[in-house]
Amino acid sequence: MAARAIAGYPSDVTDEEWEFVLPYLLLCRQNSPQRRHDLRRVFNGVRYAARTGGQWRYLPHEFGPWWAVYQQMRRWLDAGVFEVLVGDVQSIVREWAGRKGQPTAVCIDSRTLQSTPESGGRAGYDGAKRRKGSKVHIAVDTLGHLLALKVTAADQGDREQVAALAEEVQEVTGSSVELAYVDQGYTGANAAEAAHQHGIRLEVVKHPLAKRGFVLLPRRWVVERSFAWAARFRRLARDYERLDTTLKGFHYIAFALLMTGKLINAALQVPNSL
Repeated sequence: MAARAIAGYPSDVTDEEWEFVLPYLLLCRQNSPQRRHDLRRVFNGVRYAARTGGQWRYLPHEFGPWWAVYQQMRRWLDAGVFEVLVGDVQSIVREWAGRKGQPTAVCIDSRTLQSTPESGGRAGYDGAKRRKGSKVHIAVDTLGHLLALKVTAADQGDREQVAALAEEVQEVTGSSVELAYVDQGYTGANAAEAAHQHGIRLEVVKHPLAKRGFVLLPRRWVVERSFAWAARFRRLARDYERLDTTLKGFHYIAFALLMTGKLINAALQVPNSL
């Protein structure tokens, strides 16, 4: 089992996880004279905020001043630290599972997050879900690991986001993806053509004509599980962010924590693997 250096919160990074993620977090030398707060405690503060969803000004003092934790998180987000971390871990976990480092198939879907007073200014109304808020569009590989993400107002259609997601997926994977599984909300020639321009074929997974109750759809359940993973982070239960870039960043933080923990736990079960 991964060990924690100091007894603290369940969200704290373990020694093994810290050793792995530290090179990604070092935007400057760890002993730089301008560094006033312990980087590990600051990172634990970001993890705590993502897991619990608490307000920044209520952040426990063990992590340092709330503004220092927030500012460092913004630096990491602006530098794309968590996108790079998620991409690298995704390849390692796939190879660990006996698959190719980059996927050839993905799943695309969206979910609508209820708005709050902080995010209400950029919210839209989703008529299908009858909810005002933001819509998070994601693409995941067939293991459920995040590849691409885009945030829009909830009144924006799913089909219109296919081109941006397909372009980002191919950029992240080196144009290895050939197939994308989608639901019936992506039906139509425009969505298919947008994906085709990036070398991806859309395959619509349809609901059974005579269904009763919950039906587990082939391939489609993978992306739904990914949304369920993200929903375990209280910060992502609603859209609490004033900026859509912060909401996107917290999703990458969540998947970085999930995937890194999965990698470290798997590695610790194999002698001399790290």
